[in-house]
Amino acid sequence: MLTSLSIRDIVLIEKLDLFFEKGLTVLTGETGAGKSILMDSLGLATGARADRALVRQNQEQASVIAEFSLNPTHAACRLLDDTGIDSDDGNVILRRIIGSDGRSRAWVNDQPVSRRMLADLGALLIEVHGQHDDRGFLEAGAHRALLDAFGKHETELTATKAAYTALQYARDALAKAEADLVAVKADEDYILHAQGELSELNPLQGEEALLADQRALMMQSEKLLVELKAYQQEISGRNGMSSALRGVLRKMERAEGPAVVRLSPVIQAVDRASVELADGAEELDRLIAELQFEPHDVDAVEERLFEIRRLARKHNCQPDQLTDVFEQFVGRAKELSTGGETVQRAQRAVEAARQSMETAVIALRSKRMKSAARLDKMVCAELPPLKLEKAIFRSAIEFLDEQDWNQVGGERVSFEVKTNPNTAFGPMLKVASGGELARFILSLKVVLAEGGSAPVMVFDEVDRGIGGATASAVGDRLKRLSENAQVLVVTHSPQVAALGLNQYQISKGSEAHITRTHVRKLENNERREEIARMLAGAEITDAARAAADQLLAIGG
Repeated sequence: MLTSLSIRDIVLIEKLDLFFEKGLTVLTGETGAGKSILMDSLGLATGARADRALVRQNQEQASVIAEFSLNPTHAACRLLDDTGIDSDDGNVILRRIIGSDGRSRAWVNDQPVSRRMLADLGALLIEVHGQHDDRGFLEAGAHRALLDAFGKHETELTATKAAYTALQYARDALAKAEADLVAVKADEDYILHAQGELSELNPLQGEEALLADQRALMMQSEKLLVELKAYQQEISGRNGMSSALRGVLRKMERAEGPAVVRLSPVIQAVDRASVELADGAEELDRLIAELQFEPHDVDAVEERLFEIRRLARKHNCQPDQLTDVFEQFVGRAKELSTGGETVQRAQRAVEAARQSMETAVIALRSKRMKSAARLDKMVCAELPPLKLEKAIFRSAIEFLDEQDWNQVGGERVSFEVKTNPNTAFGPMLKVASGGELARFILSLKVVLAEGGSAPVMVFDEVDRGIGGATASAVGDRLKRLSENAQVLVVTHSPQVAALGLNQYQISKGSEAHITRTHVRKLENNERREEIARMLAGAEITDAARAAADQLLAIGG
C-alpha cells in the first residue's frame, strides 16, 4: 500500500505531507482546487515523464517522495532484487526531483535509477483508471490487450510470440534456400566451366610470384650465361686462377732447406684456398647448367604464368586468391546437387514451425475464450445496479485466417453491447448513449481493476456524469475493490465520498498574493460539511447536512 506522499514545490503545492491508510480513501474539493496536481505528483513519483511546468514558479526544483509498504514477495520487490536494489523487506521509497530546466533524477531506496526503471516499478505499484483513459475502452484495437490483461495470458502470449518469431525465421530461411537454388541453377553452366577451368590449372598459393621470378631469370639467362662462362674461363681455364694456384702450391711443396718449415702455414692456407676455389668453380658450373633453358621450358613457364593472371582478372581477384575462388566454385557446384535437399529441409522446418505456431495459437485462443466468458459474466453483473438492467455486454472474438496470424495470436477481439433485448450488438460508441457509455466503461474498469495485481488502485473522476442511485452503485463497487487493495478515488460525487474510510479535502487559497493548494484530512464533522457542500453547492443548508448524515450512515 501507499503509506505516504511528500510533495515540495509542485505547481501550487509548496509543501505537503500526506499519510494514507488501507481501504477506500476519497479526495474531494471544488473544481480547480488542485486534485489533478496531486495525481500529477503521484505520477511523477512513479515514472511519468517530467515536465518543467510542474516546478512551482520562482523555484529551482521540485520533488516528490512516495513510500510503499509491500509484501516482500510482491513482483515490485522481486524486480528490485533482480536489479541489485535492496527491497528492504517491502519498504520501498521512490524519490523524484525535477529541475526548472525540465531535467529529472530518480532514486529507489536511495539508489539512483533511470526513469524507465522507475516507470516499470511504478506500473507494478499503482494502477490508474482516469477520466481521460476511456479511449482504450472504445477502440477495438485495444480490446484484445485488455482481455489478455484480465485473463493473465502472459505465458501463452510469450509462447505465441516465440512461435511466430521462429516461423518467420523458418520462412525466411526457406525463401533464401529457394532463391539460392534458383540462382545456382541459372549459373550452372558457368559454375561447372569455371570449376573445371580452375581444377585443371590447380593454382598454388604464391605460385604467381615464383613463376614471375623464374620468367625474369629465363629472360636474362642468355646475357648471364656469357658473363658466367667468362668467369668460368678465368677460374678453370688453361691459364685460369685454379691452374695458377695449383702450380704455385706444387713449387712450394718442392722447396728444400730451412724455408720448408716456415712455408708450412702458407702451404696449408694456399691448399685451403685451392679447395675453396674448386668448390666455387663447381657451383659456377652448376649455375651455368641451370641457366641453360630449352625454349619449350620458357614457353611453359610463360603460359602458366599468363593463365594464372588471366583467371585472376576474370574472377576479379589477386592471383593468390584463386585457390579461395576455386573452393567457392566447388561449394556452388555442390549446391547444384544438394540445393534441392536444402530446400526440402527448409520446407520441413517451416512446417514444424507452423505446427508449433498453430499449437500456440490454439492454446491462447482457448484461454481467451474462457477469459472472455468470465469477463462478460462479470461485466453483465455490474450493469443492473448501474441502471442498465436490459443491457448485455459481450467480448466478440473473430478467428483470423491462418495467413493473418501474428505474434499476438489468431483472433480479433472487440467489446460489443446492446441496450435492449430486441436490438443488435454493436460497438459501445455507436450503440450506447452518452450516459450509458460512461456506465459501460465504469463497469469494465471495475471488473478489470478486480483482476489487477497492483497494491494501489487510483480512480480519477471515473464517476463523472452520473449521480443518485447510480453513483451509490459506483461507490459500492469501489468500496468492494478496497477490500483487497488500497483504493484512492478523486470524486465529485457525495454518494461515493460518503463510502470512504478516509477523506481528504483539496482546496485552493491565496496568501500574500500567492495562490497555494492545500490538502487536509477531514474528521467526522468536517466530512459532514464537505459532503453537504458537494450536495448543496456554495450555500450549505440544514437539509444538505441531513442528507450528508444519511449518506455517511449508509457508508458506515
